[in-house]
Amino acid sequence: MSGPIPDPIRLVGLTLGYDRHPAVHHLDGSVRSGDLLALVGPNGAGKSTLLKGMAGEIRCLDGRIERAGALAYMPQVDEIDRSFPLTVMDLAGMGLWRQAGAWRSLTRRRPAIEAALAAVGLDGFAARPIGTLSGGQFRRALFARLILQDCPVVLLDEPFTGIDARTVDDLLALIRTWHAEGRTVVAALHDLAQVRAHFPTTLLLAREPVAWGPTARVLTAENLARARNLSEAWDEGAAICAGPREAGAAHSHGGADRHHHEDAA
Repeated sequence: MSGPIPDPIRLVGLTLGYDRHPAVHHLDGSVRSGDLLALVGPNGAGKSTLLKGMAGEIRCLDGRIERAGALAYMPQVDEIDRSFPLTVMDLAGMGLWRQAGAWRSLTRRRPAIEAALAAVGLDGFAARPIGTLSGGQFRRALFARLILQDCPVVLLDEPFTGIDARTVDDLLALIRTWHAEGRTVVAALHDLAQVRAHFPTTLLLAREPVAWGPTARVLTAENLARARNLSEAWDEGAAICAGPREAGAAHSHGGADRHHHEDAA
């Protein structure tokens, strides 16, 4: 009999930021295997920073992130240079680098790439330059790349921003398929109605954890108001401070550990 599946991502006393200024701090908890987790919070709440930390794109200022297994990460679209002379096949085929190597020809992998493109509604688009794609088509191509990466954990930063409703529906259906397969999906999102409809677990951030658990318990009026207040009061020039265990009540941050995974209580 096999043992329990380890949590793919564990956050321990985590502080992330830039130039020694924290953007996310005092975060403890685990992303569980098979989670469909939404990251929500006001603008500037630290959602993208947390995803970058989970993906290993930035280093921890304090604490640590423990990872078990491979993960795929899709950053915000505005962080990707669409002027680079790539075809849709090239872009999607990047998902095979881990298996095939960065410099190997994709010709022999063309059937797999075309199948991934067809799965996201881009059948026949392989030779198109990425600069000619609409916003929705480009997002579909990025999801094809994720399909080819074939990782048990998928991190998505604002995957639905600025695209048409049909594309959103198609990509949500793909995410539901991944979830049904037992994959773990973490997505930073703004649309709370979307979160309530499709994501059973939510982490509400405002530079620090406000609540983490079943979506209906997290997205309450009280928690959302607290997140807004914390975000408005944030000092952008703040230095790293001691965590709640070291600093006592002065930095207790509202008992985030009590909110973490309330369904486990």
